[in-house]
Amino acid sequence: MADEDKAGGEPILIVDDEKNIRRTVRMVLEGEGHTVHEAGSIAEAEALLGRETVDVMLLDVKLGDDNGLDLLRSLKTRSEDAASTLSEIPVVMISGHATIEDAVAATRLGAFDFMEKPLDRNRVMVTVRNALDRRRMSREIAALRKADARWELLGGTPVMGELRRQIAKVAPTRSRVLITGESGTGKELIARAIHRNSAVSAGPFVKVNCAAIPPELIESELFGHERGAFTGAVAKKRGLFEVADGGTIFLDEIGDMALPAQAKVLRVLQTGEFTRVGGEKSLRTDCRVVAATNRDLEQMVKEGTFREDLYFRLNVVPIRSPDLKERADDIPLLVESFVRECCDENGLGYKPVDDPVLERLKQYEWPGNVRELRNVVERLVIMSDEVIREKDLPPYLGGPRPAGSLKTGNTGPVTAIDLGRYAGKSLREFREEVESEFIRIRLAEFDWNISRTAQALGIERTNLHKKLRALGIHRGEGQGGDHE
Repeated sequence: MADEDKAGGEPILIVDDEKNIRRTVRMVLEGEGHTVHEAGSIAEAEALLGRETVDVMLLDVKLGDDNGLDLLRSLKTRSEDAASTLSEIPVVMISGHATIEDAVAATRLGAFDFMEKPLDRNRVMVTVRNALDRRRMSREIAALRKADARWELLGGTPVMGELRRQIAKVAPTRSRVLITGESGTGKELIARAIHRNSAVSAGPFVKVNCAAIPPELIESELFGHERGAFTGAVAKKRGLFEVADGGTIFLDEIGDMALPAQAKVLRVLQTGEFTRVGGEKSLRTDCRVVAATNRDLEQMVKEGTFREDLYFRLNVVPIRSPDLKERADDIPLLVESFVRECCDENGLGYKPVDDPVLERLKQYEWPGNVRELRNVVERLVIMSDEVIREKDLPPYLGGPRPAGSLKTGNTGPVTAIDLGRYAGKSLREFREEVESEFIRIRLAEFDWNISRTAQALGIERTNLHKKLRALGIHRGEGQGGDHE
């Protein structure tokens, strides 16, 4: 066999009490490029499985006084958790005195295949290759399940039960859905759940962040362009409506789309037809449209910044994504999921969370909603020791405060002020100084992240920038810069 056809060193375990059999099979498998481990008993096999990764096992039925079927049964009945994937190992049973009963028993217990001694070299190679293919497929399926879990809607509160009921009603239909809700509440999760339970679930799910695409590029992104349509268009490009054909297109932050692009989206919704930028040929797309926004589209319609006809086309079935503060009882479940996810992403062992930490998290208002909670949990996972405790919380969530800082409550109002320092000052001067100091405290608590600070203060980010300039608070003073 040519070197390029050989395997990539996948580890294989041979469990057989006959040393000569192990040596013969080892030579065959190592000749194929595999890493081979050996065990002469169930005890040796168990010990080796505890310290080595194994992709396929060749297991003899008769192991002296032991029965290989006992090890097979033990492996296949183990619970599948984050620390164990032993039940996923394909096991090939081998025997020199096989009976029909043995083969049937092995199959019922989950054996991948059954081979009789004397072992044929070609049969061994083919069986091992097939078993490795099964192992790779199992890993791919596990990876897909893990990816799906990332988009799972978690929560058992009544508001989440109602949300799931609405999704179950609308998902199988072709109706357009408009998802509304504050930033960070999980509107994309709702859109993905609708797609996953729809008749077009086998098709693509295409997300378009309308707020992130410059107005001059939005039409090209949505509808594509022909070569030479504008400077830099060196090749023809398919638009996202075309890519989403047969699936779902998710127009996130639809309220930030410019009026010219709104008109063209309206035409697609009306006729299913569009034209690439710089093109003349009319193309068709058949995709389901789900839109989302954190803005008041009805008010925008009144102000003339959003097309009324497009609004009614999109708002066939409205679904509201609830704020995290409306479902505070879901926070422990969300924290548990985020902790496991963050530990896995950062190569850390699982870290349990103290109950007082969960109580603190439940009491907070969460202006940034689930997205803010996820960021806080990631910080806790990285900065804590083996257990996440109250001392690991940031100051605004009840953690230790820097010496000399003002005391604040969960949502940030100042609760203790030395009024003597303001003697002789006007009301305007008092207000400005207190406001300035309070904003500095909140900026420090959020590591000068402007967006999160603005959310905590309940004002727009642009307004916070204006206040910083008006109050003479320098950008990132003492912090080396700020973050949007």
